[in-house]
Amino acid sequence: MTQALHFAVSQFLYQKAALCDAYDWDAYLELYDEDSEYHIPQWIDDHHYVTDPNQGLSYIYYADRSGLEDRVFRIRTGKAASATPLPRTLHSMNNIQVTELDSGLIEAQVAWQTLYNRQGLQGCFYGRSTYLLRPHQDSFRIRRQHIVLLNDKIDSVLDFYHV
Repeated sequence: MTQALHFAVSQFLYQKAALCDAYDWDAYLELYDEDSEYHIPQWIDDHHYVTDPNQGLSYIYYADRSGLEDRVFRIRTGKAASATPLPRTLHSMNNIQVTELDSGLIEAQVAWQTLYNRQGLQGCFYGRSTYLLRPHQDSFRIRRQHIVLLNDKIDSVLDFYHV
């Protein structure tokens, strides 16, 4: 893995976070392949979480990008009660580890924290994410995003508060 690849992947992930913070949903959705998988599993106990979304509960599971597109539609039309009004967010990422896979895909593991303020209430979500990225033109497309939410006791439905 080269320094240039690590830099490019990091910049891509920072851009993704910034698009989410700016509510630029069209550009955000374009970062995902049509058949990309998006998964936030629930915890089974303090040290084990659901690994197969078909065999256990998940906070969010979308088998392809249409789930994210539906979520954006509900946000835009005000039909997402958990996101009305939208929170102000600040996404931070660190400890980005990049691995080139034999398949030509790239795996990025990230530690993240998202601070938010909604209707005067402040909070924080944090965890780890694993991205499977496909090189695309001079950037990447997300093939899979797996998010492990470490502070999973939440007061409302999990939304676009995570990276």
